[in-house]
Amino acid sequence: MKHLAVILTTGLIILIGIGARFAIGNVYSEAEATNLIQSLTQTGLYLGSAIAGASATTLALMLTLLGLTNQTKTDFDSDVYRSISQVAWLSTISLVGAVILLLMLVLPVGEFDQMPDGWYRLMYEVVFALTVFVCALLTATVVRLFMTIRHVISQVTPGDEV
Repeated sequence: MKHLAVILTTGLIILIGIGARFAIGNVYSEAEATNLIQSLTQTGLYLGSAIAGASATTLALMLTLLGLTNQTKTDFDSDVYRSISQVAWLSTISLVGAVILLLMLVLPVGEFDQMPDGWYRLMYEVVFALTVFVCALLTATVVRLFMTIRHVISQVTPGDEV
């Protein structure tokens, strides 16, 4: 049940990304790919920066949560520590993915004679896929974080389970 929510939300984001890719259609020329990359760049820069910042913040908060769980008088089961580790892992992958996306977006795009055939089409596909990937990872991180917080609260709250 715990992993099902993460898988479903991640899968939903990926399906939306695939649907968006099919809605855009095939890129038929380098000029069209260049235009699509330029339209993705502005949004991608904001999105990549936001995801990188959110991931770094989540990592710091997971370290704080780990310290708090060690200092409380409640004995946490291994599931709590496994959940914290999973959130940290997802945040790390999100951060790395966002940095790679940002690096891809700073590559110059224009009509250059020395670029190999298909370069811009490939670049567009990679940038689009990375955008969908980091969005899916961020969603998975948030869902896993929510489930971790609920688990911690249920163990420190007396009485009924939250």
